[in-house]
Amino acid sequence: MSILIKPIITEKATELSELSNCFSFVVKKTANKIEVKEAVESAYGVSVKDVRTMTYPVKRKSKFTKKGVVTGKTGAYKKAIVQLAEGENIDFYSNI
Repeated sequence: MSILIKPIITEKATELSELSNCFSFVVKKTANKIEVKEAVESAYGVSVKDVRTMTYPVKRKSKFTKKGVVTGKTGAYKKAIVQLAEGENIDFYSNI
């Protein structure tokens, strides 16, 4: 199984990629920075300057409705922000 699960394409991530050449990915929870760097370099053929990782925990929510208490949760995941070297770029929309 690959280290990279999927790229994060939101307004904030797109702005970050345009301004500071940083791209965001959802990665495996057990991956470290070195593994993320090697996975991005091999998958996209770019050189990575810096990697920042952050782990998001499970969030549990409950709300009161007519049918009673409804509970739910969001899944935990790990996010990596990868800064590429000057002049490098990743195009997520090339195969659409």
